[in-house]
Amino acid sequence: MGSDLGLEDQKILALADYRDSSLFDDRERTALLYADAITYSDQDVDDSLFAQVQSHFTEDEIVELTALIAWENCSSKFNRALRVESQELWKRQENASSDDLSN
Repeated sequence: MGSDLGLEDQKILALADYRDSSLFDDRERTALLYADAITYSDQDVDDSLFAQVQSHFTEDEIVELTALIAWENCSSKFNRALRVESQELWKRQENASSDDLSN
């Protein structure tokens, strides 16, 4: 889905290292921090993180982002519980190599 919308394979492959990767700007990094805080049970959206989110997104964007994160979490839990296998909707493009991930 992301690559269909113009997201480069490099970014998709670098998601695990988004905190340190130069491929992500501050807005994207904040959205990913927010997603992690919502997703992981041992984390929370504290006041500091929420203020950071508010500095990058409008109220409407925050609601939409939160809904999308919650939906993906719900889908993931639902599919895992029912043993729904990955549909492999994204596959690495042939021209993306590990050398592309150097930053």
